[in-house]
Amino acid sequence: MFLSCGDALFDMFADRQSPLGTVAIDGRVGGSPLNVALGLSRLGNESAYFTLLSKDLFGRRIAEFMAANCISARFCPPTDRLTTLAMVELQADGSAAYAFYIDGTADRSIELSHLPADLGDDVQVLHLASYSTVTEPTASSLEALVSREAGRRFISYDPNLRTMIEPDIDLWRHKVASLSHIAHFVKASDEDLHQLYGNRPFDAFAADCIAAGTKLVCVTRGASGALAFSADGRQTAQPGKAVSVVDTVGAGDTFQAASLHWLGAHGLLDADKAASADLDSLLRFAIAAAGVTCSRRGADLPALADVEAALN
Repeated sequence: MFLSCGDALFDMFADRQSPLGTVAIDGRVGGSPLNVALGLSRLGNESAYFTLLSKDLFGRRIAEFMAANCISARFCPPTDRLTTLAMVELQADGSAAYAFYIDGTADRSIELSHLPADLGDDVQVLHLASYSTVTEPTASSLEALVSREAGRRFISYDPNLRTMIEPDIDLWRHKVASLSHIAHFVKASDEDLHQLYGNRPFDAFAADCIAAGTKLVCVTRGASGALAFSADGRQTAQPGKAVSVVDTVGAGDTFQAASLHWLGAHGLLDADKAASADLDSLLRFAIAAAGVTCSRRGADLPALADVEAALN
């Protein structure tokens, strides 16, 4: 089983064509690690989630969504705190501009006391991402969880910067360094790395992660494809796949879910085995999956049959 942790929110898409003085909203369940849980489930894996889940309207809808998509909520304590909301305005090129409503919300309020005492033998992978890794108390709680479990489970991490929530780049850098010492698989976008390190080469970032103990690093480059680096010294690149882009929401999360699925399907979700992955095959699969999501509105992640069709 894959267990994603942290962000659980509603993306509220604003219609660019709304009449003057109005905002038409289309709300959809979101949150980077929750998208990864969704993607893993749709690819045919056992998937679960850990966060505080609000009792409000949005929290109830998130719970219904998780149940409908076979994402286990057994690790989700209920709370009276409100659900995080992200207002999303799509730009002309399909990219997304965000504004968050986050003060004291459920997914930002995870304490050490909320951590599950025993994950059970069926949980093989823990995945962390985005603002829940830098905003307290959730950040310290999740880092404590993966630190506790790293010797027994495969740890996956995506920085997925949200500087509109936490603008302190030094804090993001600190957390990336800290979690790279714990994670076995790290995926980062070129946009995130430019924010973190300017024009520093991507292979230098990968080298730092691998020196810290990471076994496999991927860097996504949007339409330009992706790079992969292994702890055994190999590296490769694959080009992007041409698709008709509706928007890019959830593309990086799809890449992450598809990468983890591919590793699991090939028996490589193990700290001692991940570095032996066929990097080109992994990238081709993950890029194809991300392309499917880009062809749909919102984080509508693909099923395995969709990815296989995109590969052909």
